[in-house]
Amino acid sequence: MDSTFTKQSVSHDSAQKMVAAAVAKAQELGVPQVVAILDESGLLKAFCRMDGAALVSIEVAQNKAYTALFGMPSQDFYNFIKDDPALLAGVPHIPRIALFGGGLPIRAGDKVVGGIGVSGGTVEQDVACAQAGLDALKTA
Repeated sequence: MDSTFTKQSVSHDSAQKMVAAAVAKAQELGVPQVVAILDESGLLKAFCRMDGAALVSIEVAQNKAYTALFGMPSQDFYNFIKDDPALLAGVPHIPRIALFGGGLPIRAGDKVVGGIGVSGGTVEQDVACAQAGLDALKTA
């Protein structure tokens, strides 16, 4: 039996590129955003709070990214649990879960290596900025 294992994590360079792309999209939309990149363990890897972004969005962006570590966009998490009464009742008691859009998993192949969370605009704006962050990895 092995006593250790190797896991993949989003790199510093990738996290910084994703933040820059999400911020650029937020600037294009004219909305101040908070962008958080978490590693596969749910720890903060990269972060930006744009001037004028609400303080509450700091925690919300990180929670959206954390939720995405389950391997699905945060906006899809509710549909995943809604038909299971025990999950639906239990999830509100689990810290860091966000059931609204703006959190996307970061993948390397079939592995979730991190999460990006964006908060500060409408759900549609948050999702668009998070997607812009993910798209930056495709061009890297």
